[in-house]
Amino acid sequence: MTNFRRQILNKTFMLLDPGILAVSYVLAAARIGHLTEFSSFASFIAMRVTVLDILLFLGLLISWHVIFSSFGLYRSRRLGDRKQEAMDVFKATSAGAIVLGLVAAIFRLHSTTLAFVLLFWIVASSLVLLCRWTLRILLAWARVHGRHLRQMVIVGTNSRTVDFVRMIETKPELGYQLIGFVDEEWSGSQTFGKNGKAIVSDLEHFADFLREHIVDEVTITLPMKSFYSQAARIVATCQEQGVIVRVLTSIFDFQPERANGGLLDQRGVPTFGSSVFEDWPLMFKRLLDIVISSILLVLLAPMFLIVAILIKLDSPGPVFFVQERVGLNKRKFPMYKFRSMVADAEQRQAELESANEADGPIFKIKDDPRFTRLGKFLRKASIDEVPQLINVLKSDMSLVGPRPLALRDFSRLEEDWLRRRFSVRPGITCLWQINGRSSVSFQEWMKFDMHYIDHWSLSLDLEILAKTIPAVVKGSGAA
Repeated sequence: MTNFRRQILNKTFMLLDPGILAVSYVLAAARIGHLTEFSSFASFIAMRVTVLDILLFLGLLISWHVIFSSFGLYRSRRLGDRKQEAMDVFKATSAGAIVLGLVAAIFRLHSTTLAFVLLFWIVASSLVLLCRWTLRILLAWARVHGRHLRQMVIVGTNSRTVDFVRMIETKPELGYQLIGFVDEEWSGSQTFGKNGKAIVSDLEHFADFLREHIVDEVTITLPMKSFYSQAARIVATCQEQGVIVRVLTSIFDFQPERANGGLLDQRGVPTFGSSVFEDWPLMFKRLLDIVISSILLVLLAPMFLIVAILIKLDSPGPVFFVQERVGLNKRKFPMYKFRSMVADAEQRQAELESANEADGPIFKIKDDPRFTRLGKFLRKASIDEVPQLINVLKSDMSLVGPRPLALRDFSRLEEDWLRRRFSVRPGITCLWQINGRSSVSFQEWMKFDMHYIDHWSLSLDLEILAKTIPAVVKGSGAA
């Protein structure tokens, strides 16, 4: 999944900009004197607004959005140059002012004079830049203080790499945390190592490294002429596992202004990714998570208390079972469940490995002897999963998404295509949950997850949520 906070930032700009347009228009009108004919605020409010006025203003809002989008002001600029962004803002607001002037000329809006358009442009440009820079300053402050960092691996150890790393290190506001480097042994490797640059893997074993570590982004700085096949394999590996890949266009001798995907210190940085989780639907998905989980946690609070008392009466041990699971981009998080087994269930699992009934890396026994009397009911009714609403509220999980794997199961994944499931936030329910659960083979389960990732939409989430209720009531495949 693309970075959710990036989506929030871009959509915030989309919501702010129409407001800035309206404010700029009113301020320009007030300053030029077009509102002076109104003797009071009440008379201003009571003025006659025609259908044409409304249509023209809506048209202006739409054209403003189209212009700003065409100048790339709504795409990610994490790697962008602030001067370039300012230039793009001036170009966009200039185009917007020109459109306003043309509309005024075509429809003979005598009140919209050249002075009005010029003042509108000055006010709009200033406010748009002020809002963008304020939000980016706040983001930069958070990143400098260790928040919202992204783990990066660089493939290559040449002079181009050194320059790129120096630039990254001088820009902590970008929020990158360098894990290390990937390359083969060559004459400059020892010198590179002496500079404190850790080489974490060679090219041949890069896939193994990617499987075992948290990596948000991979940047390739290899010379393409001699390492094309290795670079292509690395891109394929990253896409297979759902990891973002960036390539410095300087390795192709591209001109920076022709690079598609962002500029970093005048370096073109195209980006490759395989996620379909983008834009407004992603924001609504997160909003849905927050609203529904908050409401359910409040409504189910009495049930929490009752279940907690019953668990304590049924068997010794804690109320909640907290287990470390693997989430988005392989980050580990504590997942909460009502305890349905004896307190030392995890310690006893090794003794039961020979009785495992599940195929693949998953551990499952239908009549697991570790279940408590109450636990069998909690598991059958899926009540043990309810505390994961806390994980949803914390953003560790979503309401809908691939089920998070336990560390034991994660360590036994053998095929890389399976790791693409970690490119999205895990969920409480999913296609597997409504299609048989434990009665479904591991391969079928994984195919359900890949189908969800490849065909995700908000309507699919709503459909899964609707089908989860009858599946839970029937207890389909619960074990």
